[in-house]
Parts: sequence; C-alpha cells; structure tokens
Amino acid sequence: MEKVLITGITGQDGIFLTKEILLNNPNSKIYGISRQKNNLKFLKNLESIGIKNYENITVLNVDISNKDETLKNLKSLNIAKIYNLSGPSSVYESINQPEKTFEEITSIFESLISFVKESNSNISFFQASSSEMFGRNNTDILSENSSFNPQSPYAKAKLYNHEKVIELSKDIDIKSGIMFNHESEFRGSKYLFSKIINAAKKIKEKEMKKLTVGSLTYERDWLFAGDVANAILKIVNKGIESSYIISSGKSHSIEYLISLVFDFYNLNWEKYVEVDSSLLRKGDPEKIYSDPKKLVNELGWRPKYNFEQLLERCVLKYESF
Repeated sequence: MEKVLITGITGQDGIFLTKEILLNNPNSKIYGISRQKNNLKFLKNLESIGIKNYENITVLNVDISNKDETLKNLKSLNIAKIYNLSGPSSVYESINQPEKTFEEITSIFESLISFVKESNSNISFFQASSSEMFGRNNTDILSENSSFNPQSPYAKAKLYNHEKVIELSKDIDIKSGIMFNHESEFRGSKYLFSKIINAAKKIKEKEMKKLTVGSLTYERDWLFAGDVANAILKIVNKGIESSYIISSGKSHSIEYLISLVFDFYNLNWEKYVEVDSSLLRKGDPEKIYSDPKKLVNELGWRPKYNFEQLLERCVLKYESF
C-alpha cells in the first residue's frame, strides 16, 4: 500500500488530487493535512465527484509550519509521496499581510523538506508553484524558460520555494508544477469565476442590480482543477524535468467569461456590468498566454475540459444550491 501525504487536502486541488490518486491506485493510503477541524464538507465534496469510500483517507490537524511538530506527527507514517498544495491562495490577502503570507508559504515548504531529509527515504515531493511568479513578464508566451518578475508577497514566496525546488532536484526526487488559473465548483465566492456566476444568478433573481469588475479586456488562461490534478499525478509519476507549466494554452477575456455566464441566465450582460479600474491589482499583466507543450509532449497530458465546458460545470453547480 503506497502512502501519500496531501497538504491542503480540503481545497479544490486536494479534493481532485485525492480522486485522481484513488482512481489510479485504489489501495493508496492518503493522509491529508487540513487546518479545518470539521471535515464533513470535505467528505461531501468527495462524494459529489464519485468518491464514497473513505477508509483509506485520514485527515490530520498538524501545524506543518512547525518543523518539530511535522517530524513528530509524520515520521511513523512511512510516506512515499508528498503533494504540497497548502498555504494561502489569495493574492489580494497577501498584499494586506505580506510578512505573514511569505512566512507561512515558505515555512511550510521548509518544514516538509526537513522532514524528507531526516526521513532518509526516497520520498517523492511535488510543490505547487504559481503563474503569479511571472508577474508583468514581457515574454509573449510563458513557458518554463520565461523569466520571473513577482509583484506580490504571495508570488515572491512561491518563487522562493520554486527556486529551492530547482536547487534541491539535484539531490532528491522533487518537482514543481507552475499552475495557471484553475477553477471548479469548489472555488470560494471571492474568486472571479464564482463572483461572476453568483452575481448573474442574483441579478436574475432581482437580489442584485449590478456587477462591478476591474476590467473587461484582461485575458487569462483558465482550466479545470480536475485537469490540474491529473497533470500533477503525471508529473510526479513520470516527470523527467524539475518543473512543468500546467495550463490550457488558451486564454480568454473577462468580457467573454461574463458574456457566457449571463447568456446562461438569459441576461444581456451590458445592462448589468460596470467597470471600475481601481479594483485592479497594481502590476497585474493585461494579457497572459502560456505554453504547456512540455507537459503535453513529454507526459501525454491533455485537459479534458475546455473553457466553455468548465464554465458550464461551475454554473450548473451554483444552480443546484
């Protein structure tokens, strides 16, 4: 029985990664790290995507930013693989709490790496990196060879860990996936996909009059979180390089996103949407284009959901509330 550790297991990435691992190896024993003490919602989310057997899933409440506590709680588990998906995911919150964000993201990574080194075993390690590390990059199409220019405390912390991965890959089995925007029905309401869908639904029900966004022209590469989880598994099991871009390779504007959502509710978006550029983050790129060909060509990965299918999945979930 292969034992794996997933930090941040109750988040959308952890949910779908749990499913991918169990589908590929039903006998896996999964240990999850979560700051939540009540995991009923996590189990219900797993059920909604087809995972109904929990006997091989154990959720631990461990402060993995503390090296001593991490070693104490994990040393007897005989972990074979670690997927580090933990840490704050909100770039906006990191700007308000820069030092706390940087410390949390980097200390968790350092703590887990210390555990790997002290375990004296061949543990495979995956680190979730972020496209935020590129910042206002002048490269037209972002790839593993593009330069980094982080603009937020969140991005700087992610880059710190990413560079450590490259350095450590000479001595241990460690890889990173540079994740671009990914969404699912499990995203919180503060994220753009959920914000737009929730607003359109409320406008349709006359509970809300206007949706305000920072831009209509900004373009982003969005993909399904389940496809990201599948990519993570391929990188860990078959990856040769230390770093891979995880993206769809296709970008869409916020205007297009809004138009599709409002069409679903039979609304003319132009009547209900206003733009306030003060909502934009300083240093944000206007357009983001990426190239995941290394992941596609080397590991045979392909996203199952295109942009429109992803959006429909998220909208239908909101409709079930």
